[in-house]
Amino acid sequence: MKYLVMLCDGMADEPFPSLDNKTPMELAKKDCMDYLASKGEVGTVKTVAEGLKPGSDVANLSVLGYEPAKYYSGRSPLEAASIGIDLKPDDVTLRCNLVTLSDEPNYEDKTMVDYCSDDISSAEAKILIEYIQEKLGNDEFKFYPGVSYRHCLVWSKGDPQPGTLTPPHDITDRKITEYIPTGRSVDKLYDLMVKSYDLLKDHPVNLDRIKRGKRPANSIWLWGEGTKPALDSFKSKFGKNGSMISAVDLLKGIAICAGMRSVDVEGATGYIDTNFEGKKDAAIEEFKNGQDFVYIHVEAPDECGHRGEAQNKIKAIELIDSLILSPVVDYLKNSGEDFAVLVCPDHPTPLSIKTHSSNPVPYLIYSSKDEKDSGVKTFTEANARATGNYIEKGFTMMEYFLKH
Repeated sequence: MKYLVMLCDGMADEPFPSLDNKTPMELAKKDCMDYLASKGEVGTVKTVAEGLKPGSDVANLSVLGYEPAKYYSGRSPLEAASIGIDLKPDDVTLRCNLVTLSDEPNYEDKTMVDYCSDDISSAEAKILIEYIQEKLGNDEFKFYPGVSYRHCLVWSKGDPQPGTLTPPHDITDRKITEYIPTGRSVDKLYDLMVKSYDLLKDHPVNLDRIKRGKRPANSIWLWGEGTKPALDSFKSKFGKNGSMISAVDLLKGIAICAGMRSVDVEGATGYIDTNFEGKKDAAIEEFKNGQDFVYIHVEAPDECGHRGEAQNKIKAIELIDSLILSPVVDYLKNSGEDFAVLVCPDHPTPLSIKTHSSNPVPYLIYSSKDEKDSGVKTFTEANARATGNYIEKGFTMMEYFLKH
């Protein structure tokens, strides 16, 4: 039996005025998802428990079958695992975004113009993070380059609960005055952020970006603190050899910590320009190599949601369906083995708010051994709610899925 998870990050949404009060899922042409939904089970699942922040870290752990209340130790440590950082038990890690802030004289008066610095390239970002390490790094603080705008700060013997640190994608176009770090141990962290602006605003990489009409990566932004994670292996937990296919360090880190195979795909970016076909090829290759379980994560719908790009979000869903899901399902059908497919988002990223919400998300589960008329013709948020099927504890869905 083969198992495929198609995780469409942030795909779920709410009726949006510029889309005639429809959602991207309702408007997207997604023949494969709709077919699987019509022949399987459709419902909604609560991937983010009450009291937890609706991040991709918590939500993807939940979808993978790990109860966040038990296993979650912070977002950044998972990304650190992907980068290859050997964390000590008393290390605290933080996500270090390269962001674009406006140019008011006082740091606290600036506006969060862009949480990802116009999709800064990994090569440019590496130069900037290494410069920050040279100028601000020491025995206490060490900066490590990651992918695009996503990087890591390791705080030796730091405070695992320093205070309130706000994700930058939650405050796009807002003044940062109310969102600067607050709490018992944040002064040093905030000082690093302020100093980074003075170091980066006139850096040659940023001056060149401005010349090319790109936004400068003129500040670091720290958030997502945590300590070294300890996940049970996916194989010991579920008895399946699993592979993860993702462009982002967070998911790669989860896979590494769970003892899964993390597969790199050339040209996988986390955006709508990602190598969709490369992810399809990688998934098929993993199944051919004997893996029981493949989890394909695509970030593109989430990024489009954060930017309020309605048409691109529709397009991202269509590309996932036609270039990844459909050909992988065709391969599984032709392989002669029984198989099951789970399709869901990790959390909603509504266009109206440009950030994550904690609302339940739609799911579909299809089993080649148990095709049935679900009564659902199209896979949408409203149709999923209408079935009445509801999984209250998201981390229980994986075990349920693997019984198919």
